[in-house]
Amino acid sequence: MSGVRRWWSRRPAAGKTQVRETEQFEVRGAAPRRTQVYLPPRYDAGRRRAYPVLIALDGQTMPQWQLAETLDALVGGGQIEPVVVVAVPASAARLEEYGTAGALDFAGRGRQAKAFQDLLAGEVLPAVRGNYNVAAEPARTGIFGASMGGLCAFDSAWRRPQVFGLAGVFSGSLWWRADNSSVAAQQASRIAHRNVAGAAGRPALRFWFEAGTRDETADRDGNGVIDAIQDTVELMDALERKGFQRGRDMSYHEVEGGEHHEATWAQALPIFLRWAFPPR
Repeated sequence: MSGVRRWWSRRPAAGKTQVRETEQFEVRGAAPRRTQVYLPPRYDAGRRRAYPVLIALDGQTMPQWQLAETLDALVGGGQIEPVVVVAVPASAARLEEYGTAGALDFAGRGRQAKAFQDLLAGEVLPAVRGNYNVAAEPARTGIFGASMGGLCAFDSAWRRPQVFGLAGVFSGSLWWRADNSSVAAQQASRIAHRNVAGAAGRPALRFWFEAGTRDETADRDGNGVIDAIQDTVELMDALERKGFQRGRDMSYHEVEGGEHHEATWAQALPIFLRWAFPPR
């Protein structure tokens, strides 16, 4: 675990999000990488109440998500509690790292998922907490991502509720399955759904889901609902059977005309942040 170095060549404008680049993080089984820390406008290292912290997966795409501009607008307008965001870039082994830890898909992918989640929980978060005024409690620690990053965000929170208290799942690859032999097998072997159904209890988690009506065209069971929406809604149904409540523990945002693209996710990002970190 290593420290954090500043990478700005000049002092940022007052009231704007500041970005810091960390040193390289390493853990056995996952590719080493640096992360970027987005400090909200008027970040105060001495603030009595620590800032909530949010992991952003596919962190290299945060400029396309307009993360800094969104933080400027929401924090500056008093619409959210200021939050520190840690953008963790994907590696070349994205499919291996962003799978479900402990369960490979039908093609044997996801072999590095546990190691990647270990990197987040055991290296990235402790380093950020050691360098910045951010909270340690799970309820104020979140993670979000899109597509395979959405699946990873859900799986990370589900497997580690002692670390994460909330997850944002944008166009999540919730089709991720163990058996591809038939439509019935595809439905029954969706790993996230199966993990929820087989859980003994209800972890203290909150989930926010997004899907776009143009996320894809695939409709494996021919019911007229694209898989991206069906998989999301059916995962929420599984969570509800475990005691999660819509409107309290989980929320769903459907984007009419929304596509599987950063432009749609950037549009939905403020809605997620207002849900995750309402102003105090």
